Amino acid sequence: MIDMKKKAMTLAAFLLLAGTSFAQLQWPAVTTTTKPWTRWWWQGSAVTEAGVAASMYLYKNAGLGGLEITPIFGVKGAENSFLPFLSPRWVEMFQFTLNEAKAVGLGIDMATGTGWPFGGPWIGAEDACKYLTHKKYDVAGGTTWSQQLEFIADGFVRTANGKPLKPDQLKDPIADNENLQALAIDQVRFPKPLKLIKVFAYGENGQSMDISSNVTNGKDIKWNAPAGNWKVYALFEGLHGKMVERSAPGGEGNVIDHFEQKALDNYLSKFNTSLAKTDMSHLRAWFNDSYEVDDARGQSDWTPNLLEEFSKRRGYRLERFLPDLFSSENTDTRIRVLHDYRLTISDLILEKFTQPWHHWAAKQGKLIRNQSHGSPANILDLYSAIDIPETEGTNILRYKFATSAAHVAGKPLASAEAATWLNDHFISTLSNVKAVLDKYFIGGVNHIFYHGTNYSPQNDPWPGWLFYAAVHFHPNNPFWKDFAWLNQYVTRCQSFLQAGKPGNDVLLYFPFHDRLMEPTARGGMLHHFDGMEGFDGTPFEHAASWMLENGYAFDLFSDKQLESFQTADGRIQTGGAEYQVIVVPQLKSMPLATVRKLYALAQQGATVVFAGHLPQNAPGMANQDEVKAFFGKVMQELTIENDPATGIFTATTGKGKLLVAEGEKLADLLKAAAVRKEMLPEGVKSIRRIIPNGEYHFIANTGNLAIDQWVPVSKKFRYAALFNPMNGEAGVLQPRLSKDSMLVHLSLRPGESLVLQVSDQPISGQMFPSYVAVGAAQTVGKSWKLAFVSGGPKLPQPVMVTKPGSWTELPGDDYQYFSGVAKYTTTFARPNTKTATDVWKLDLGKIGESAEIFLNGKKVTTLLGPTYEVLIPSTAFAAKNTLEIVVSNSMANRIIFLEKSGVQWKKFYNINFPAHKAENRGADGLFSALKWEPFSSGMLGEATLTPMLNTLNTKSSIKGK
Repeated sequence: MIDMKKKAMTLAAFLLLAGTSFAQLQWPAVTTTTKPWTRWWWQGSAVTEAGVAASMYLYKNAGLGGLEITPIFGVKGAENSFLPFLSPRWVEMFQFTLNEAKAVGLGIDMATGTGWPFGGPWIGAEDACKYLTHKKYDVAGGTTWSQQLEFIADGFVRTANGKPLKPDQLKDPIADNENLQALAIDQVRFPKPLKLIKVFAYGENGQSMDISSNVTNGKDIKWNAPAGNWKVYALFEGLHGKMVERSAPGGEGNVIDHFEQKALDNYLSKFNTSLAKTDMSHLRAWFNDSYEVDDARGQSDWTPNLLEEFSKRRGYRLERFLPDLFSSENTDTRIRVLHDYRLTISDLILEKFTQPWHHWAAKQGKLIRNQSHGSPANILDLYSAIDIPETEGTNILRYKFATSAAHVAGKPLASAEAATWLNDHFISTLSNVKAVLDKYFIGGVNHIFYHGTNYSPQNDPWPGWLFYAAVHFHPNNPFWKDFAWLNQYVTRCQSFLQAGKPGNDVLLYFPFHDRLMEPTARGGMLHHFDGMEGFDGTPFEHAASWMLENGYAFDLFSDKQLESFQTADGRIQTGGAEYQVIVVPQLKSMPLATVRKLYALAQQGATVVFAGHLPQNAPGMANQDEVKAFFGKVMQELTIENDPATGIFTATTGKGKLLVAEGEKLADLLKAAAVRKEMLPEGVKSIRRIIPNGEYHFIANTGNLAIDQWVPVSKKFRYAALFNPMNGEAGVLQPRLSKDSMLVHLSLRPGESLVLQVSDQPISGQMFPSYVAVGAAQTVGKSWKLAFVSGGPKLPQPVMVTKPGSWTELPGDDYQYFSGVAKYTTTFARPNTKTATDVWKLDLGKIGESAEIFLNGKKVTTLLGPTYEVLIPSTAFAAKNTLEIVVSNSMANRIIFLEKSGVQWKKFYNINFPAHKAENRGADGLFSALKWEPFSSGMLGEATLTPMLNTLNTKSSIKGK
């Protein structure tokens, strides 16, 4: 009998939707940029046409989208193949590489130099990074003071390889020395007199005078001191001595002065001349690694024009306060002068280095990618001044500086130097890599650069040419066979994460000036900024960590970025995205211009939250009391309401409001501001992108427990779809809707990730299946054939095993030390169950390390871990079945064999070959695998099949590209 009521409801729904436009269930387009890229180490620049062409073929087939060329130190024994950086032959190979990359469809970026930071043999003393030192003299008034003002630098040499050297063993300049690759010089200072810059005298009654004109012969001074007691400061300029780190042949030399544009211009002129006739149309971007000038003894804290630049920017002469600047007592005046000095350095890095470098590239039609972290500057401003901000590491809050700058400024890409050190050499797995990539995605990165892939000659003995940091994304690594599967996953994820606009709600103020007002803990006058370093335990770090853990989506912003913000319809518009609220963590000081701008935004309609008391004064020497006076005046003019239950004070101004509460009240403040939060299960993290009519949510289970539950979406939409970027499945969901909420069902195993699309527009497509077990697990196969496909040091003989297990447990060195690819094969009858079954879950248990699965000659999937399960349609099974599990392990076991056999595979100049963990250091202090035992490899347990039923009664879903 026909249910007429149900039929009428169905007809009504059809008529309602008949006039509604539908969004097609669709994966975003794949481009060169949505694919992952890799840093391509050119060791010794010893590349050939045949080698480049062969390598690019492998990279392309592995699913990479592009390469960043970074020339680096060479390999011992390959000296005859070294190509000096920017030499005519080097330029020929660069041109060939660009042409070949264009032909095969790979993008190319290029480091603006060799190693890092910027520098080379054409950088003389005038353009090299410098430091400031001084001598202090007590002079009695009413006397003629004669003195020879001289400062002899301490001579020393630091080498990357730890071999002792003395300055008298070297020629000055360094570029004149032979065998620079073997010397591996990281920093050098020659014991010679420093340049006398200025001499200033300070009286006991606050007088100050420049007495530099009394100096003759560059060092002799005669001065008639006025009455009273005087302190004389003689300033000396020294060469910091930092050399280009990890430099390639032809790139060894001084690092530039990052505070003086002339030094940058002279450095870049070498590229202009050497590449003048090169067709660089296929070059996408120039790259710069992290600052790292001060990754050495002492700081680079001086440039010859600093005093004039300071006066121009700060409005007073730094010379008046040299005793305060150099004092060991952190008086209020000293801290404020130090703030202004640091702020000037920050300005110079932005205006004399970052912006001119960007302008230089833009004139060529090129982008720049920059790792701004590590600089003694506001890295949010540095990141905002470039095209592709790049981060690195394993901390999401560190990533936020680069990704926030991209979001706030409207830059479509934020990149990452990914997987630099995950574990020690040779043991990181593709599963480990995926886990850290998911953290990058959650932190806002959408353009992955692996770190890295070495160019290695095709005939070089295994393991080939290697970089000193792991992970080794190298064709000689056994996981290369399954690398394309990971890259396909990354491509799918980035196709979503590069779409639309950022979907964060909160703008968190970066208290840069508070940090500039803090004394240094380890000497030196500058602070360096690298994520949350230096902010541990501060209200700023606490607010960021708390929001990250509690589902609030936020970006950071700086005072300079704030200048361009506007408010419309209650939303803060930054030029790159829209935000709901500004949060100012509790801080000590804030520039008056920032205070005025925040208030103006509130008057225009913004909500500004002060998670702590209002700022009381301004940093530095200017406007010290005007901030407190400004707030005092404002608060007297406004109507202020106090909520006794929460302790929140609300001051309405214009169209917006200020919310203020002291103590641990951020949760109450954000609730009062009606900021949405994601209510995700523990261990599950997400990030949003705004698209027409809806949002994409990248969701990753970073915890150790599987989840299978209904999860609320923070903003109510009507329709939803789910995409699995690992296996390409996609389908429409049936959300639970109420008056105020939307819930979707998510099933995520540890390490698994999905993309959720929510929309106000109907999405057409098949339903995303949801399976439940309807029977017990059944063991697969009574015996297995184990055959070794590729690898070494030798291919072991095939063997039959009654049940799978690590091949390292088989007798003989051939099995124990084998690194490569092996295949487990078994046959079995069609699995049976008494209940209806749509699919069977194949569970491989534990694998060492990744597995490709074939059933009856057809590929099913590749599993990277940490769980090794796959659903196979019941229709794929025949009466008799052949199951093949093709396993790739790590490089480690073969490396152990080389170590124990005394094979010299560590053959690299400069730094050869450090361990990441102390327990893996040998007697020489370098990496050693001699203490290692073979790592379990292959199938490590029995495989099972479990019958599963799709509760939505659909058989399949749409496959991704």
